[in-house]
Amino acid sequence: MRSRFYTTLLLVALCCQGCFTRWIMTDKEIDQHYANKPARPVFTTIKNDSVKLFCASIGSDTLPPLLLIHGAPGGWFSNISLVDDPELQKRYHIIAVDRPGYNKSKFRNRRRALTSIELQAIAIHEAMQLNKSGKKGVVYGNSYGAPIALKIAVEYPQEFAHLVLVAGALDPDNEKFWWFHRYSKGLFVRLSMPRFINTATDEKFSHAQELRKLMADWSRLNIPVTVLQGTADQIVPPANLDFARRQLQGKQAEFILIEGGGHLLRRSHPQIIRDVLLKVSESLGRQSMSQ
Repeated sequence: MRSRFYTTLLLVALCCQGCFTRWIMTDKEIDQHYANKPARPVFTTIKNDSVKLFCASIGSDTLPPLLLIHGAPGGWFSNISLVDDPELQKRYHIIAVDRPGYNKSKFRNRRRALTSIELQAIAIHEAMQLNKSGKKGVVYGNSYGAPIALKIAVEYPQEFAHLVLVAGALDPDNEKFWWFHRYSKGLFVRLSMPRFINTATDEKFSHAQELRKLMADWSRLNIPVTVLQGTADQIVPPANLDFARRQLQGKQAEFILIEGGGHLLRRSHPQIIRDVLLKVSESLGRQSMSQ
């Protein structure tokens, strides 16, 4: 009975391999995507003793930085619509990263899950070397990238003036699991799955514990925050926005609940996210003029 179940699960996994392509872009697909576009990002790999961090950046490096952090799974291209936006390119030096364990980024020379939010934040912060403006910018995190963005904002307040959290997996008591997760760590299943799916699985099983470590950091946050959440999100429940509201009580925060929005707000409601970032840019400009 058990062997029949695993055989069925393997067949389903093999049939779904094509579905997994929605989470990745090959170099060839990236070349095709930018073949007729007026601007293409610069690709840079930052290396030190611990991390090999792949970054895509676009816009003048003398503009305020916009650091984009994707969820699980994914890569820098998860935020490609923001990278490609011509108006954002005029306002920001956009830096999108592959998180360690995904696509071309590694931690300690291993392309495997780095489940620590703190270590992810330290590693991804290295991307700020690319910006030469000396200006405070925006750190943006989507889904599993949201708590990492929060950690970066807390640890490097001198570099950021605004935090944007989109469909953020933030509440340790609302980490959602499905029936198949009970089997997802088995060797038989892992061998049938793409590496980035296994990386996402490893992150998921440690995420609630990592979010609890982050609890004390909410009170340390001292920059404005915008939180966006869809009411129909089946991946990260809307209760995560309520959690953020409680943690940010008394702080400068805006909460945007998108009626009918699912988890992939960057695809279904890109204009709302774009408008938030343009509004933040205007605020940064006013702050710069007043200094």
